[in-house]
Amino acid sequence: MTATRLPDGFLVGHWTHPAGHTGCTVVLAPGGATAGAEVRGGGPGTRETDVLAPSSAPRDVHGVLLTGGSAFGLAAADGVVRWLAERDHGHLTRSGVRVPLVPAAVVFDAGALDPAGRPDAAAGRAACDAASAAVPGRGPVGAGAGVAAGKLLGPEGFTRTGIGVASDDSAGALVTAIAVANPVGEIVAADGTVLAGARDAAGRTRRTVELLREGTAFQPPGEGREATVLVCVMTDAAVDRTGAWLLARAATSGVARAVHPVATPYDGDVVFALAHGTVVADPFALQVSAAEAAAAAVRDAAPR
Repeated sequence: MTATRLPDGFLVGHWTHPAGHTGCTVVLAPGGATAGAEVRGGGPGTRETDVLAPSSAPRDVHGVLLTGGSAFGLAAADGVVRWLAERDHGHLTRSGVRVPLVPAAVVFDAGALDPAGRPDAAAGRAACDAASAAVPGRGPVGAGAGVAAGKLLGPEGFTRTGIGVASDDSAGALVTAIAVANPVGEIVAADGTVLAGARDAAGRTRRTVELLREGTAFQPPGEGREATVLVCVMTDAAVDRTGAWLLARAATSGVARAVHPVATPYDGDVVFALAHGTVVADPFALQVSAAEAAAAAVRDAAPR
């Protein structure tokens, strides 16, 4: 891995609810970026992901929103769209109007339970106002403010997580991933050590597979058990639409290395990939790099 930094052309900003139980994070590409996405979880909450399909008409996107608040939090994307439009960023239509394209995805966090505190358009705008080219804050901020890992034993056994960020330049291009870690399962290190997961009554961190073998049954969604891992991968490599989708798909393997179990029926796991740049990189090497960055970002979201 390399020192964490953002590729040129990208800005990242957080808005965190004053009570610290929810928030949103925006990745801006004001000049436009080629984009793709891969949805793996069984319970996703998304907006405008169809425009990222390889079969759709080629269009740049101008930002990605990662947000808490479950489906209610998708309203924060309205603020991001308006912020970009006010600055004349967006897809130029035949009528001369610029329409910013901002795909979004949500986690079900603590804020989803609070009708008065879910991210909204004002929150999305505030995240844009805070955006910069500096490495964004980590831990329980932005979309990671109200998230946790290890849901099998109920809320009393959760381990609080947050936002993680990591970079990799092994392909000759810079790849940086930002992750919101709110999985049903646990976050694990490269050697299998549990970094964040379910804790039993004795305070011991337990692996999901061990609990299942002992007969522990996962309860239906509820009581804050809903889950999701969101990742946005950014690169300064020159990538076409299909290449961006393949990059997002490759990055999901990085999530699978760092989260056990992954993409369950209760997780809404989504990976976005954004490319803005001219660096020529071998597609295979770039995909490997994206997986490395995604795994490292998820692990970085575990408590330090």
